[in-house]
Amino acid sequence: MQNQKGFTLIELMIVVAIIAILAAIALPAYSDYTKRAKMTEVIGFAAAAKTSVAEYHQSKGALPATNTEAGIDTTATNIKSTYVESVTVTNGVIAVAVQGTNDTALDGASATFTPYEDDGATPVAATYTGALVWKCTVTAGVEKYFPAECRG
Repeated sequence: MQNQKGFTLIELMIVVAIIAILAAIALPAYSDYTKRAKMTEVIGFAAAAKTSVAEYHQSKGALPATNTEAGIDTTATNIKSTYVESVTVTNGVIAVAVQGTNDTALDGASATFTPYEDDGATPVAATYTGALVWKCTVTAGVEKYFPAECRG
């Protein structure tokens, strides 16, 4: 009887099938991972704006009405992110618009950070001078790509 050397065609086909199954599972997971990484950068931009709004609130006893009052310069040349289109402060509420992700659901989405009093339930009153607690909401349908704090 002869000794068989190497792989038979059937064995090679089985190996190729196993690799294809593993790739079919791994590629969607990697795609979600890269989208989540992009949204982490978006949230990072909001962190700087939250600090500016909190500092304004602490020193003035009110929430800034605009980016200028908050000391945030968000002209297009000053936004150094591929994924952030704009950062807007309106009466202390921060909205960060998403762009450049090559995903139709994410491009045009936004993350909104609303300040609350330290109990986390009461909107900031004009006379409130304590610490701010931030609540994050995002455009419906893209929550899974944002950190847990923004998933409601």
